[in-house]
Amino acid sequence: MTLPTVRAHRLAAQPPARRWLIEELWADEAVGIVGGEPKCCKSFLALDMAVAVAGGVPCLRRFATAQTGRVLLFAAEDALHVVRQRLAGIARAAGRVLDDLDIHVITAPAVRLDVERDRDALTETVAELRPKLLVLDPFVRLHRIDENLSGEVAPLLAYLRELQRRFHVAVALVHHARKGGAKLRAGQALRGSSEFHAWGDSNLYLRRHGDQLTLSVEHRAAAAITAVSLQLAVDGDAVALTAVQRALATAITAPATLADKIEAQLAAAAEPLSATTLRKLCSVRNATLNSALADLVAVGRIRKDPTGYVGAR
Repeated sequence: MTLPTVRAHRLAAQPPARRWLIEELWADEAVGIVGGEPKCCKSFLALDMAVAVAGGVPCLRRFATAQTGRVLLFAAEDALHVVRQRLAGIARAAGRVLDDLDIHVITAPAVRLDVERDRDALTETVAELRPKLLVLDPFVRLHRIDENLSGEVAPLLAYLRELQRRFHVAVALVHHARKGGAKLRAGQALRGSSEFHAWGDSNLYLRRHGDQLTLSVEHRAAAAITAVSLQLAVDGDAVALTAVQRALATAITAPATLADKIEAQLAAAAEPLSATTLRKLCSVRNATLNSALADLVAVGRIRKDPTGYVGAR
């Protein structure tokens, strides 16, 4: 028996409107990673995606949802009442009511992708509910394999890819970054096998620098956007990640001049920054930095305090 084939020119073309599930963040029917070190709000980001897709509202109050539909969620580390509380808060921040959102939460105590019985149960659940988005959080609680061994990781990711292709469902897999990986490229900092980075069609990475939280985006078939600064906004019971002004994120990552870069770093900092810290953040020589700092102080654009430099107020 031969495998089915089709001439390349007869392959269905994907209309531009169908390229995104969440514009600029997640491609239509994409599999991928929501990654970051502990306490970087990975779960909040994954839940925000769930609310956006189910409610047709912008993700992170910024990125438009191109397609809406049912969401299936398994939160392996959080108690069910915590999941409900977080979803309700994000929904409220997005101007929606949780009761109106078609989000289904798997309540089984465990789901293991390395166990055939659990894979079959998950497949049947996806087949019955036909979600637009499947969120699994986090990967470490979904197996008992060695995450460092490609031969053990690859079959589990292949199973999720099979789900995506068979049921046309996007799959967001929350996964941890390794400790001490802050200096590595975001995808390379993921814990375990390089299979994780290679697997994703759309990957979202969260990193924390002091009080500043930054989101980086990768796509297999689309250009990445500039890194986005996020904050965890609290308004009563509504606790949700929110994208801050994109111009600020752009200024931090790609300023026009060294002076602009210094001012952007000081504006984003919660406390004064020393010359040593600024030199590392701006990646310049001491002499170049000291000259720029002196000029900025002289014209009143920044000032020097006993503990470091701060932006002019």
